[in-house]
Amino acid sequence: MTARPARPARPASLGRGLAALIPKAASTTPVPAEIPIDRIERNPYQPRTVFELDQLDQLRASIAAHGILQPVLVTETLEGYRLIAGERRVRAAQLAGLTRIPAIVRQAAGSEQLELALVENVQRADLNALEEARAYRQLVDEFGLSHDEIAGRVGRARSTIANTIRLLELAPATLEALGAGRISEGHGRALLGLDPLRQAELLALTERRGLSVRQVEELARRLREAPGPARGGRTVAVMDGEMERVEEDLRRSLGTKVRLARSRKGGRIIIEWYGEDELGRLYERLTGGNS
Repeated sequence: MTARPARPARPASLGRGLAALIPKAASTTPVPAEIPIDRIERNPYQPRTVFELDQLDQLRASIAAHGILQPVLVTETLEGYRLIAGERRVRAAQLAGLTRIPAIVRQAAGSEQLELALVENVQRADLNALEEARAYRQLVDEFGLSHDEIAGRVGRARSTIANTIRLLELAPATLEALGAGRISEGHGRALLGLDPLRQAELLALTERRGLSVRQVEELARRLREAPGPARGGRTVAVMDGEMERVEEDLRRSLGTKVRLARSRKGGRIIIEWYGEDELGRLYERLTGGNS
């Protein structure tokens, strides 16, 4: 009699349903872990340098009442952990008396640490213009990224990156005023290109009188068009506050844009009009209705 070949062993998975035949995919979602706050060192690439005390206190009160809702991001080191993103949360947690904080541990090189910290702060609108400019410059100088590459990483236009980095060309006093929030990014852009003396004088005038960005742009334009190097008398004449008041009075009186343009021997009054009806109105106002 011929021996019947042995039947292959039945796979152990048969009879246990289709799920037993399909391998389970490993979860790629990082799970937060509670780590000691005193083992977290500051991120040396943290672009944010200004932390408002009142905002920290508000966050401290929220953490004390509700806990930390969003984990911080860290990378592991030989000594413990290095913070990548979430420094404000760490500081507020310390103020609230916490000793541990939820964190996602992620491996990241220096350039990625800066990139992640920068992206988080930009998305939260937490950086002032000067901090943002310095972070972009660091990505260029230390990590060799192009403006296009930075733009792609932070979701900004390339021109925005380039214009923000240009703010670093401002004089030290202007950079200090920008970083302290005494002038806006728009004011800083308007001052670009002026020599240090004219820049300092226009900065002082801007802070003293609370000039708008548009006013600073116009004064900076006149300064650039003024012949010769900046000398006290000439610069002060160009920025004469009395001229600004006269311009403003004329604008209010005529109800249209008016600009005074100085020259060596005097100047011009430039009145803009938009349409024949407005020209007729201005004619009557200026002539008293006499034809």
